[in-house]
Amino acid sequence: MVDQRSVDVGGIRLAYQVSGPPDAPPLVLLHALGENATDWETVAPVLARSRRVYALDLRGHGRSDWPGDYSLELMQADVLRFLDALGLGQVDLIGHSMGGIVAYLLAEDHPQRVSRLVLEDVPLPRPREQTTPTRPDGDLAFDWEMVPAVRSQIDVPDPRWLERLSGITAETLVVAGGPRSHVPQDGIVELARRVPGGRVVTIPVGHLIHHAAPEAFTEAVSAFLLMEEDFRPARRPRRG
Repeated sequence: MVDQRSVDVGGIRLAYQVSGPPDAPPLVLLHALGENATDWETVAPVLARSRRVYALDLRGHGRSDWPGDYSLELMQADVLRFLDALGLGQVDLIGHSMGGIVAYLLAEDHPQRVSRLVLEDVPLPRPREQTTPTRPDGDLAFDWEMVPAVRSQIDVPDPRWLERLSGITAETLVVAGGPRSHVPQDGIVELARRVPGGRVVTIPVGHLIHHAAPEAFTEAVSAFLLMEEDFRPARRPRRG
């Protein structure tokens, strides 16, 4: 069963969905730009068989607050406060696209909090051609003000993001979408290379891997999580 909950993190209300056995190791899911926790509904039930799964709405998305102040660093800080508020010490972390950037920023800045990291079709933090996004018509499930703020950071990322990939200590799996993805795949390979012990698996269905190939995605991710669990049982922390 999936529970809808929310928590205050430094004056921002974050909504999230939680499922899976309460005493299972925690797994946090971070969605892409313009998505929310419901984006994981196809794969979360499978992952929740062996994990306590927390799927967040990042600030400016879904049922979380839309404060009008947005950056990837603020999203990262929200996630850290979320972990603290729920008493989650070290977690496994999956991020798709923008959520993957938030995930690796957290793994860079707070390596002790991330045990295993899965980055789903996440761009390498290098400058790219800048474009001006156009607002879709109608009501949106996210704050449009958030889009240009975040897109500008993805187009011209902080150089330190790239430099600090080498400081990530979490076991890392990079899931690439192959040639059908708009994200340059050579950059995804380089991202994995820059993370110590990073490994790549390609599921050639495009950018929306967990939607287009949910079984292949959950098989790859579950095997990675279980493999590391077998090899490093002492790394699992006690949780309050």
